[in-house]
Amino acid sequence: MNFLKTVPTVLCAAIIATAFSPSAKADDWNQKTVLTFDQPVETPGVHMKGWAVLPPGTYVFKLLGSPSDRHIVQIFNQDETVVYATVLAVPNYRLKATSKTVLTFRETPPGQPDVLRAWFYPGKNFGDEFVYPKERALELAKVTNSPVLYTSAEIPAEVAAPIQSPEEPVVVALKQAPVMAVKPTGEDVQIAEVVTPPPAKALVASNDAPELPKTASPMPLIGLLGLLALGGAFGLQFARTRV
Repeated sequence: MNFLKTVPTVLCAAIIATAFSPSAKADDWNQKTVLTFDQPVETPGVHMKGWAVLPPGTYVFKLLGSPSDRHIVQIFNQDETVVYATVLAVPNYRLKATSKTVLTFRETPPGQPDVLRAWFYPGKNFGDEFVYPKERALELAKVTNSPVLYTSAEIPAEVAAPIQSPEEPVVVALKQAPVMAVKPTGEDVQIAEVVTPPPAKALVASNDAPELPKTASPMPLIGLLGLLALGGAFGLQFARTRV
């Protein structure tokens, strides 16, 4: 009988302990990706001094923040102790997600570094189309004969130390920066001419049932079950006392 009395309490403790266990899917939320380049790669954004072009090597890409209309991407060294660039990007949609990371590049003249255009995380339909400073975007538009995303905002210089908060000045400035696209002629166009918007069904589903970050755990539900189990234990004890 003593064993039966303790079962609900033990079960409750186990459920509550599970509710506070750490999640193992953090990378799905910040989309951490380790990439190795065998040749120089140009990226947009605010760079640490002397790093306008990334030399061959291994780097870590992460999402720092991802509001609905723009993303903030950080590029780290391999051990994530130095930030080489904090990049503004706009969500770009692809019809078919892949099981591997996909990077797209813009055409450049022979002998020039590859120019990063977009980054797609495995299993995601939405990727990140990178936004370049206006002057550079116009140069790329002329080379590729296609519109390129740009921002004309003056972004504060960043430091080499990793940015821990989305409230850092450089991140706030990027979130507020206006984004347009420029054609080879220098004419401005809407960003819809560069990135692919999601189909209507995807928009409706997103508005009706927004997806939680992958790091979200069933803690509220598990906690509720724990409280119910605890209440049941007290209820059984009370019933036995009355009998």
